[in-house]
Amino acid sequence: MNKMPKALRARLAADPYMRQCARDGPDCDGRVTWEHSLYARGRQLQEAFAIVPLCHFHHLGKGLNKELNRHLAYQRATDADFDKYPRSSAAWRQEKKYLEGKYGNAT
Repeated sequence: MNKMPKALRARLAADPYMRQCARDGPDCDGRVTWEHSLYARGRQLQEAFAIVPLCHFHHLGKGLNKELNRHLAYQRATDADFDKYPRSSAAWRQEKKYLEGKYGNAT
């Protein structure tokens, strides 16, 4: 686990999206924490699009679904975000397309 840069932490803390569970539903329970859903070169990606706000139940409890959490991160990513990581972008685009077929397209 890497330490999140202070500038990124401050930007995320100011974003209203990051204050509520991204998987908001009747089973949400506990405080909201941030999950690093995407990795590049075996390390947590320190990018706003790759961090998903989740309640305790969906992040650390029985409601954990890493695949769905990655889907939520991919939905927030732009082509420019993917292009910053040329080694991973092709795999991410392929997985994004697969997950959109499975969970739907949020955009």
